[in-house]
Amino acid sequence: MKLYFVRHGRTLWNQEGRFQGASGDSPLLEESIQTLTKLGQYLKEIPFDQIYASDLPRARKSAEIIQSQLETLCPLESIPNIRECQLGKLEGLKIATLEAIYPKQIQAFRFNLAKFNTKMFGAESLYSTTQRTIQFIKSLKESDAERILIVGHGANLTASLRTLLGYKEPLLRKDGGLANASLTILETDDFENFTLVVWNDTSYQ
Repeated sequence: MKLYFVRHGRTLWNQEGRFQGASGDSPLLEESIQTLTKLGQYLKEIPFDQIYASDLPRARKSAEIIQSQLETLCPLESIPNIRECQLGKLEGLKIATLEAIYPKQIQAFRFNLAKFNTKMFGAESLYSTTQRTIQFIKSLKESDAERILIVGHGANLTASLRTLLGYKEPLLRKDGGLANASLTILETDDFENFTLVVWNDTSYQ
């Protein structure tokens, strides 16, 4: 099976540099709608069997924009298990402000999740966020689909997909996270071993 993963389009909070997890949401920027339309055009000839999106509005809307451009009709379903991680006290706060107060912790969140103290902020654990998403992805083994599109979130997808690819905790965000409206493609025959085809591609823009 070929799995296509897209991070939702850039939102107002992304633009403002705010933490945006499972308990927060802000609208897509107008420029993001145009970008996602281009991505839909880029993917339009691929006969997806199914689209799954996080049930958070920014991801669901991103999926709907892509879906509208596809040549082959394809159902879209909202899935709570692929929501962004819960960020607790960080939700909605400006990253720059928090970098000044908790420089080591914010640096860890961005580049080394093994050193990020989720309990300090009442945030969801790394294990919880990756396992709920990975469990959903592995459940697709029961599907007869050949190509599935999944629209989710930056921190969650980065950590979950790299976990599937065999990365250890300190390296899950070594090179940062996935870009807004980026495309990542994985292949698997058995849902135990995953091969990376494309990572964080925005070349279609």
